[in-house]
Amino acid sequence: MHSATLAINEAIQARKAAGEKVLHLGFGEAGLPVPERVAAVLGEAAGRNGYGPVVGSREAREAAAGWFTRRALPTDAGQVLFAPGSKALLFALLAALPGDLVLPCPAWVSYAAQAALVGKRVVEVPVPAESGGIPDPALLDRALVRARTEGARPGVLLLTVPDNPTGTVARADQLREVCAVADRHGLAVISDEIYAELTHDGTPAPSATAYLPERTVVTSGLSKSMALGGWRIGFARVPEGPWGARLLEDLIGVGSEVWSALAAPMQAAAAYVLDDPAEVTAHIAAARGLHGTVARAVHAEFVRAGAVCRAPRAGFYLYPDFAPVRADLARQHITTGAQLASALLERHGVGVLAGEAFGDEVSGLRARVATSLLYGETADERWEALRSDDPVALPWVADSLNHLRGALSSLVG
Repeated sequence: MHSATLAINEAIQARKAAGEKVLHLGFGEAGLPVPERVAAVLGEAAGRNGYGPVVGSREAREAAAGWFTRRALPTDAGQVLFAPGSKALLFALLAALPGDLVLPCPAWVSYAAQAALVGKRVVEVPVPAESGGIPDPALLDRALVRARTEGARPGVLLLTVPDNPTGTVARADQLREVCAVADRHGLAVISDEIYAELTHDGTPAPSATAYLPERTVVTSGLSKSMALGGWRIGFARVPEGPWGARLLEDLIGVGSEVWSALAAPMQAAAAYVLDDPAEVTAHIAAARGLHGTVARAVHAEFVRAGAVCRAPRAGFYLYPDFAPVRADLARQHITTGAQLASALLERHGVGVLAGEAFGDEVSGLRARVATSLLYGETADERWEALRSDDPVALPWVADSLNHLRGALSSLVG
């Protein structure tokens, strides 16, 4: 089945190419331009056309190890594996780790789909009321016991901190409780930290590596913090010790048969970025500010329209719930998240992704909203948005907010 996020992006792009005016809030592309020096490094490496080690070059792995170490997670290059995107690494981990997948719900669309591809059952656990990305600690233990009585074999817990689809950051105390339950049940933890550089206030997000270091694998990449999604650069860190070493060998086995190695020019770009040069750190800091400012502005529009929505704290996502205006929507024959998303697109030219794509209940009037494609249609506009002290006042951003305000007013007015 086609990934829901990729499918909506392709559908909206086709509408725009046909001349329709569509506000694209359906796809989590970071929406920023490539810094000049990063592009130059890639160009300079274009002649590197040979195959390399499956794990990645020594240069790239040492850069990634230093990157983790500077973020209070001491790491050796021998603990790092590169791949064409973190999505490939997530799939490899689900293929290599034993047991069924324990998944907070709602969760990014590809986790459950990948589990199905490798024959794993999915044990869903609701997220806490105030944040997403981790299961509710109070419900997790019961869900694991119940799953085993129903024939499942829970073995892998997947956490996303910061979170997609809610744009929130789990509290450290909640994460500690979750890891304690995972430890009691012998679960391995995959910690998807692709948004960790994009907390809006710059405060480091908590990581499961602080609470279950010996069985937590971290995945990350450059698609979100550096907006290099099309370059497909992902990397993972396995724990120190025999468990991590065995897992790395298994991941190498998967990678050797599936992707061989990350493209060598991309490894050169990764090595440059992960060394944290001043241009890169300044670019990411500006991105944090832009993502937060625009996400808060969009959040205000949904709240004004009557939806309830967690306040965004990282990345560029919102997860509004239209339950308070269910009666108004029902009069328009809108009773599901899919119908809500369809009405917004077909009637009002606003593309969002229904919550059910993220494992939410069909009757839930919820949607994932991505705000990062509001920064401009051209590289010049995106650079201006990135450098602006007041990006929501830029004409193209303001026009988008006006479009959204009108659409929501018409929908629930």
